[in-house]
Amino acid sequence: MKRCDGRLPEQLRPVEITAGFIKYPEGSALICCGDTKVICNATVEESVPTFLKGSGKGWVTAEYAMLPRATDTRSRRDISKLKLGGRSAEIQRLIGRALRAAVDMEALGERTITVDCDVIQADGGTRCASITGGFVALALALDRLRRQGAFGKLPLTGCVAAVSCGVVQGRPLLDLCYAEDSAAQVDFNFVMDDQSRIVEAQGTGEGRPFAKEELDALYALAAPAVRQLIDIQKQTLGGLLG
Repeated sequence: MKRCDGRLPEQLRPVEITAGFIKYPEGSALICCGDTKVICNATVEESVPTFLKGSGKGWVTAEYAMLPRATDTRSRRDISKLKLGGRSAEIQRLIGRALRAAVDMEALGERTITVDCDVIQADGGTRCASITGGFVALALALDRLRRQGAFGKLPLTGCVAAVSCGVVQGRPLLDLCYAEDSAAQVDFNFVMDDQSRIVEAQGTGEGRPFAKEELDALYALAAPAVRQLIDIQKQTLGGLLG
């Protein structure tokens, strides 16, 4: 099977992360994974949700949205439907969980960082791009706090990034574009840290059940790809992460 963009089965799309893409947020990044483009902005607030008040711990959360013409047809904004769409709600909870896995909440202190992920162009893998780019925005926001004297070192326990993979026409493939994703028999998203530990794995048999051997093959594609993505994060952040 020849992939629609000519990549090898184990090859990522070209990935570029631009730090400081937006002027005003405490941390900002534009991530481009092939034709998928997401703006990630991190905002710091000196307060925490009610359930954390007085605990000494901070909080990291996320919001996710897709612009109406991020795809080939216009989608309605959530605000026009007067409720958050189920897909957007599920994705932003995933992004929040992924980013919290990389932060020492006690060292963060009682403040909240919200990472807004806005898809400006979608060609598959938007949630994974949001996590990977969102981490860069988060790290930049934490560095601003560090430079302001909030803490001596970044309250990060490591890096986190994500990649999609799936089985298409019986073949395991990495980093699915939309055409591949829409035809996948098995669809997975792996969120992993810089020690190749799984933070979260989302997977489903879209057209059929899948065997453990297929799951193992997908993990074998995802693990080195996430390491590549984390290397790109570190290059983007310069010496920030040591």
